[in-house]
Amino acid sequence: MLLQLVIRDVLLIDRVELAFQPGLNVLTGETGAGKSILLDSLGFVLGWRGRADVVRQGAEQGEVTAEFALSADHPAQAILDEAGLPGGDMLLLRRVAGRDGRKRAWVNDRPVSGEVLRSLSDVLVELHGQHDDRGLLDARGHMGLLDSFAQNDAQLEATRAAWRQLASLRSAIAKALAAQDAAARDKDFLTHAVAELDQFAPETGEDEALDTRRRLMQAAQRIREDVAKAANAMSHEGAEGAMGDALRWLEDVAPKAEGLLDGAIDALGRALNELGEAQSEVERALDRLLADPDDLDLVEERLFALRALARKHQVAPNDLAGLADELRARLGAITSGAENIARLQADAIRAEEAFQAQAGALTAARQKAAKKLDAAMAAELAPLKLEQARFSTAIGEATAGPDGVDSVSFVVATNPGAPAGPIDRIASGGELSRFLLALKVCLSARSSGLTMIFDEIDRGVGGATADAVGRRLAAVAARNQVLVVTHSPQVAAQGAHHWRVEKAVQKGQTETRVRPLDAPERVDEIARMLAGDSITDAARAAAQSLLASRTAS
Repeated sequence: MLLQLVIRDVLLIDRVELAFQPGLNVLTGETGAGKSILLDSLGFVLGWRGRADVVRQGAEQGEVTAEFALSADHPAQAILDEAGLPGGDMLLLRRVAGRDGRKRAWVNDRPVSGEVLRSLSDVLVELHGQHDDRGLLDARGHMGLLDSFAQNDAQLEATRAAWRQLASLRSAIAKALAAQDAAARDKDFLTHAVAELDQFAPETGEDEALDTRRRLMQAAQRIREDVAKAANAMSHEGAEGAMGDALRWLEDVAPKAEGLLDGAIDALGRALNELGEAQSEVERALDRLLADPDDLDLVEERLFALRALARKHQVAPNDLAGLADELRARLGAITSGAENIARLQADAIRAEEAFQAQAGALTAARQKAAKKLDAAMAAELAPLKLEQARFSTAIGEATAGPDGVDSVSFVVATNPGAPAGPIDRIASGGELSRFLLALKVCLSARSSGLTMIFDEIDRGVGGATADAVGRRLAAVAARNQVLVVTHSPQVAAQGAHHWRVEKAVQKGQTETRVRPLDAPERVDEIARMLAGDSITDAARAAAQSLLASRTAS
């Protein structure tokens, strides 16, 4: 529920504070007084798209603040939670427009985007303006209105879930068929490539290993000469012989040295052992360096073939082994794909049956609700002086989709014996307004907690019909907060709370002001609406009679 609207420096408004109440709130005033400015201001703080230049002449910025009361289960709570904004039982919206056209917005003192405001607006306020009955004329929205009336949320979700499952399987089948066709077209290539790769049997890391071995074999001769020299230096004619002689000489004189040579003798022993190990390693290296020229040819042939195969398939040599696995899987998919497609098609048949069952249940729920809506509309049209009109909800077949297999449209016949047809072709402007109001009365019976705004919904009607319109608005206001901008005294008299919008000139500048009316002021305002500028005693008496009729009802 909208609790308060504060407007500063917006268009013709210097400062206005409005404390709205539950029930039917009416705003009246002469044409051009600025009633539309109030709705524009509310639309501004809710993020609606409107005029760009909202800042009052002479001000640097315009600001609108709106305060709403929220229940714990209000849909706005979920939007706040998703946006990471603080919730609670109060919701404060604030939006500022600068002279330069830039706009900023806050929700509960947290900066937000206009998108967040518009999301909140969808669950906070419902506007029916002078031209907003186009929504009733748009058959694309009729199904949603019927589902809202029927409270088909559970059936709709079940149908949409079944449709998503069916659509997912159909997409999977299409992809599988495309993959199978592509694989079949490439079968000859795949067969040849897999056979070639299997025969070659490339290994990961083989390129580096072969390249290293090739370079080693190419340099083997030069390396072997140096290694042979080293082996000769460590042989009996070299280091081994000299160290052996030294050890024998020391051992011969050691008994006479009183242990002085024991350390040297042990060290020479260890050195001879290490020298022996070095000789063994050098001999093994020499054996490996005794490369056969044919071996080098074989290594180079393997290396060059490996790299050519990699270039052929446009991959790195190390990726050839993985490529073989990939191509083998694609080749296998040609045979296994048919089995997979058969499974998917069987699943799709079952999903189709499930969807049709859910869609059929939804159709039945809509048909049942349509009868109730038609009956409810008949009951509402009579008080609105449309007792001869017939309203019906036509349900036909449509292409299957997430919302089922139905098409829904509202058709009317305004006169007995006249053919039924779309509302915009059958009903006049005044009739359209009343059809819309009747529909809102029916739909509002299934909802509460919404602020509904009617901008001159009573246009084109007067007298007893306007009185009926006012009473139906009061009925809607019994379950929802309703704000009505009206020129009809009959409608104004039905309000539980009344504000007058008026213009005044202050310091040479025109301002729009809004003030709440007490009981005597309400009598004068309604009398003015009845009689014009000159309020007579008869007009006051008529106004009192209208107000008394509201109290009596």
